[in-house]
Amino acid sequence: MAVVVWITEGTWPACVDAVRTHAPAGGEVVLLHVSGDDVPGVAHGAFAGLLGRGRPERDPGTRLEGLATTSGRQLLAAAADRLGRTCTCLERTGRVEREVVAAAEGADLLVLARDGDRTHLGPRSLGPAGRFVVDHAPCPVLLVWPEPAPGVGTIPPGPPRPPLHR
Repeated sequence: MAVVVWITEGTWPACVDAVRTHAPAGGEVVLLHVSGDDVPGVAHGAFAGLLGRGRPERDPGTRLEGLATTSGRQLLAAAADRLGRTCTCLERTGRVEREVVAAAEGADLLVLARDGDRTHLGPRSLGPAGRFVVDHAPCPVLLVWPEPAPGVGTIPPGPPRPPLHR
């Protein structure tokens, strides 16, 4: 069984614990971290358009790319440590949600955590990236709560029902 685990800041321990609980011991595990290219891209553009003046070594986008890579590697190392078994660590850069879906191609399972409002049960517990991944994943998805799930009393009320006619 090939399992891809989306590692993100703040939610990765729950994803790793879910793999330890639900994935067969002999299966292949890929820990995936994706660094978005939007923030460094904006910094590159601002520098080139406003501040550039021919000094590429001062481009803040390059520094941001380096910080994202370092942070991603640290998260992957911590996740591999917590997993405690052989795994592959994969770092990608790009549109986060699309990179996760692409990395899950051919996998038997994709594990990710809720990334939205985690104070209530319901669709808003998934942020835009998580919703995109769940909707477009090319394999089964295991969606975990990063902390204990809220009670069923937090389910938003449904739409009003029309009166019954006899």
